[in-house]
Amino acid sequence: MSKPLSPQNTVIQATEDWLNNVVIGLNLCPFAAKPAKQKQIHFSVSRASSDVALIEDLETELNRLIEHSDNTQPDYIETSLVILENSLSDFDDYNQFLNMTDDILHHHQLEGVFQVASFHPHYQFAGTHPNDRENLTNCSPYPVFHLIREDSLEAALQSYPNPELIPERNIETLAKLTEAQIAELFPYLTL
Repeated sequence: MSKPLSPQNTVIQATEDWLNNVVIGLNLCPFAAKPAKQKQIHFSVSRASSDVALIEDLETELNRLIEHSDNTQPDYIETSLVILENSLSDFDDYNQFLNMTDDILHHHQLEGVFQVASFHPHYQFAGTHPNDRENLTNCSPYPVFHLIREDSLEAALQSYPNPELIPERNIETLAKLTEAQIAELFPYLTL
C-alpha cells in the first residue's frame, strides 16, 4: 500500500496534473511539453500567508533559477511554478500582487531576464464575465506565479509560426470542449 501524499505533494500533484492535462494536453502552451518531458520544470509550494513571506518565497525561487541556469548541466531548471497554497485565493488580491512581482524583478535587476505569467482558479481577463470559457486558458487549481526565462521564451517564439495566434487558437480550443470535458479537466471549478 502506498503512503498518502503529504499536503505539499498533493498541491504539486494537482498542479502537475493541470500542466499535463490542460496546458500540455490541450496544447495551450506549445512550449511547455519539452521542459516537462525533460523534467526541467520546478514546482515550488509557497505556504506564505503574508505579502512579505510571499516576496521571500518568490526571491528564493528566482535565486534557484539563477543557480540552475546552465542548460548544459543535468540540474538545469528551465522554468518554475510557484504555487500559492495559503494566499491570494481572491483573484482581485492576486491580480494586485502581480504589480509586486514586477517590483521584485526590478529591485533585483532581473527585468529582461525573467518574466512572470499568472494563473489562478478564478482567473478573469479584463472585459470578460467570470464564466467565459476564455478565462480557462489561465485557470489553475491554485494561484500560480510562473517564472519564465526571457531568453528561452524569445527563442521558442522565434521558432514557432505565428505565435500571436496562440491566444485565439486557445479560446477556440476551449470553446469546443463539452461541459463533461470541462468538468474532467477542471475539477476544482465551480461554474
